[in-house]
Amino acid sequence: MRTLFASLCLLVSAGAVSAADAPAYRTDAEGFINAPSPKKWYALVDGAFPPEGSAHAVSGELVHIDHLERHFYLRVDRNDSQDRGVWDLCIDGFMLPYGSIFYRGAPAALQDIPQGTHLHGLFYLKPANDKDMPPPAAFNRRTPEGDFRRCFQLEDDFSHHQRLKQTWKIDEVNLEKMVLTATLQQDGAPVGKPKFFDLLNGTTVYKGNEILGLKALQPGQNILINLTWVTLYGPGRIIDLWIDDASREQATARQLARHHLYIRERGFPAWINSVDDVNETVTMTFFAGFDTKLFDEMFIPAPIVPGKEPLPGALPKGGLAVARDSLMTYDPVNDRKGAGIMEFKQIPLEYGNCGYQLKVKCDMMLEGYRPKRIVRFFPPSWKVKELPREEKFEGRE
Repeated sequence: MRTLFASLCLLVSAGAVSAADAPAYRTDAEGFINAPSPKKWYALVDGAFPPEGSAHAVSGELVHIDHLERHFYLRVDRNDSQDRGVWDLCIDGFMLPYGSIFYRGAPAALQDIPQGTHLHGLFYLKPANDKDMPPPAAFNRRTPEGDFRRCFQLEDDFSHHQRLKQTWKIDEVNLEKMVLTATLQQDGAPVGKPKFFDLLNGTTVYKGNEILGLKALQPGQNILINLTWVTLYGPGRIIDLWIDDASREQATARQLARHHLYIRERGFPAWINSVDDVNETVTMTFFAGFDTKLFDEMFIPAPIVPGKEPLPGALPKGGLAVARDSLMTYDPVNDRKGAGIMEFKQIPLEYGNCGYQLKVKCDMMLEGYRPKRIVRFFPPSWKVKELPREEKFEGRE
């Protein structure tokens, strides 16, 4: 049985890289963004997944989203490398086609994450021909991170610390001053010094299947938290807090159910590796960032339509729709084409794919079925539904 995170991309390792294993490109281990380095940041190659560890880590607060285009503003956390004049400025970011989003420990879409949530991101430099202006700011200032626009991954604090197998241990709760003191823990040992988080009257405290008040917080509890206003007035304000494993498991299960529905209604995202026009076949590699347990539904037969029974030996037939780099389709109900499943196999995991590839025989070859182009595949049993009008790019060409 595949686990929830079998589809997760390989993530950036913490700590410095040894000299013997040092990559040819610059990494975060070499210092802040404006630190001198003889190497350049890794430049993405069109149609290829990037190497592990090549992304630049940037954390900040989600302050604006365009979920249709997977585009967002992230207000960058303050750090010691920044001059005061460039504090609190935004990256104008957009998700790579194979970019992943995680919320509450499960894959997510951008619209699942409330604005104001603090996120941890992995970014690559913008394309060389990108001449877009930075987000509006006084005196036309821009963050030193502003050229890192292409986002490989976003995750909230819950997902970030859960992935690293970390929790916060409560040291003290002061409800008079509305301050919670906690120390980060990993493998039962403290990591760094205690931090002083602000509590809010609206802070949501989850325990089991209950929502409790702030009085439920006690020293010694191991918690996960989601934050806002990080670095503005200290470590941040706690907006959500999970006291126990049961509450965390429920949070992840709810988000996972939402994610499953989202993918079933929009299809598996992939890019095309090769096309055989003579035999009308397309081979595609699926991206990371979704729960591969959904692949268990790949070969569930489609409902039989009276008078349209499949011929003996016919290939299980799904649907293949052309998509844009934002993963938005045009009109999948009407413009997807039948795609018979010829081969579904595992391939080596890369930094951005989930380790699965599909070859299909198409009823009709579309202009969008070209190498390096983005598609969405619908398994035979998935009913393709009409999406809200704003989610279809039809007519905007």
